[in-house]
Amino acid sequence: MPTKELREITRDEVAKHKSADSLWIIVDRWAALGLFLELGIVLLIRVWQFLSNVYDVTKFLSMHPGGEGILLKSAGTDATEAFYSMHRHDVMLKFGPKFIIGKIQGEEKKLQLQEAGQISKVPYAESPFWQGRPSPFYNDSHKRFRIALREFYDAEIMPEAPQLDAMGEAPDDETFLKMGAFGVLACRLGPGAHLKQVPNLPAGIKPEEFDYFHEMIAHEETTRTGIYGYGEGLASGMVIGLPPLLVFGQQWMKEKVVPEVLLGKTRICLAISEAGYGSDVAGLTTTAVKTPDGKYYIVNGHKKWITNGMQASWFTTAVRTGKDGMGGISMLLIPRCEGLETKPIKTSGTQSAGTSYVTFENVKVPVENLIGKENKGFQVIMANFNHERWSMVVGGTRAARLVTEECFKWANQRMVFGKRLIEQPVIRYKLADMLSGVEALQGWLETVTYQMTKMSYADQAIHLAGPLALLKYANTRMTQRVSDQAVQIFGGRAITRSGMGRVIEAFQRTNKFGAILGGSEEIMADLAMRQAMVSERFSQSRDMSPTNDNEIAEKFP
Repeated sequence: MPTKELREITRDEVAKHKSADSLWIIVDRWAALGLFLELGIVLLIRVWQFLSNVYDVTKFLSMHPGGEGILLKSAGTDATEAFYSMHRHDVMLKFGPKFIIGKIQGEEKKLQLQEAGQISKVPYAESPFWQGRPSPFYNDSHKRFRIALREFYDAEIMPEAPQLDAMGEAPDDETFLKMGAFGVLACRLGPGAHLKQVPNLPAGIKPEEFDYFHEMIAHEETTRTGIYGYGEGLASGMVIGLPPLLVFGQQWMKEKVVPEVLLGKTRICLAISEAGYGSDVAGLTTTAVKTPDGKYYIVNGHKKWITNGMQASWFTTAVRTGKDGMGGISMLLIPRCEGLETKPIKTSGTQSAGTSYVTFENVKVPVENLIGKENKGFQVIMANFNHERWSMVVGGTRAARLVTEECFKWANQRMVFGKRLIEQPVIRYKLADMLSGVEALQGWLETVTYQMTKMSYADQAIHLAGPLALLKYANTRMTQRVSDQAVQIFGGRAITRSGMGRVIEAFQRTNKFGAILGGSEEIMADLAMRQAMVSERFSQSRDMSPTNDNEIAEKFP
């Protein structure tokens, strides 16, 4: 909100300032969004106290990216429609305070507008429960939790995220400390004893009332930034790298490493994939050989495409300690130390995710850093995959929903052939196609999440491996379709990294990450069917009661 004193100005007075020496324009935020107002819907944007504002853009004339002619064409007039046909409201938020000089006389604010942190009223911009429909899965604690997280992200993350991502800058230590202090990091790892290792959780949620729906909300609000690279930089490595410590880690890891990571004091990543072995985990070649005295492992090899590896202090690493195949794999917690080197990898996202190539050259690791049992690491990896894949589905579905929201707003805002884009039947069809896919995945995801709330971590690993693989496959197929439709709706702006189509461009460039990471689509589809084929093996074990997580290695097929 501007701090300068604003005076009342008539439209006649504005009309006098229409030259390069003195150029004023009027921008009425809502005139270009008439259909939304008729529906009683308010977009998620901040505005100042007045309906029609006056801007003196004389000094901006020579700096306008599109040249002076565009501004001169609108000089002395109401430039609302021209402005919003070319710009996101972010531009007004950035430059408006500097150039605003007054408001149009007699035109006061007529609408109660939503502030940052509130739930969107755009159709389908939020999942059904959050737009007022009943659901058996959510309660008041979930409402408070989402609002608290959204306010935090809007205030602490969103203002700088686009610029930092464009520069390839990862979230800094201060950002992680803020997230840790607020309890955000702990909330992205599901329910468990780790929640008691941080001072507080958002909205005052108690550890004992926290469930997987709270965690789902935490992942959704992180994804809502609409910036894949930077979003991955916000501790995605922790989401997949810390659970092995929580479930299988030795006591010293839970007492020392876990609290430091949850408070944002240090970072961790998961290091499994290699240049020659991605989905084929059982074939990995990084070795860990014990020293003659049995006190250390000497690690040699490499890992590739390791998210957050550039900033990590700890590497939850898959190594070969025994024979070929899955029976010779172990998991080690390796600190950043002598012999361990990380190099950035440029992916379709940005370097803000800290994706890295990791090399190990005679890295000396104490045997006390073994996670789980020696040569039982494959079971640790498989159990961890379930949570990873579930979180990826949550993120993918929320990202697709954000894209549909952008398309819905743009279709109402964009004027083509003398009418709004949404008045074209083909555009409404595309929106329906996108939204039906998102809503279907949301319903399936919430059902599986509910099942997770009724199972132990060990039982999830056994009974949900197939369903989660199938869900992930369906999710990435859906996001690809949403991406295709969104690009066609936005046209050239969808392939431009800045401006109106920024979110769409980022999505179409990065949505395929989900179809590869955590298990490719082909592997997911095959795994789901193979699990279905052998489901009879569990016909005598339908008890969903809690199971000791330490038994998972023996129970996992």
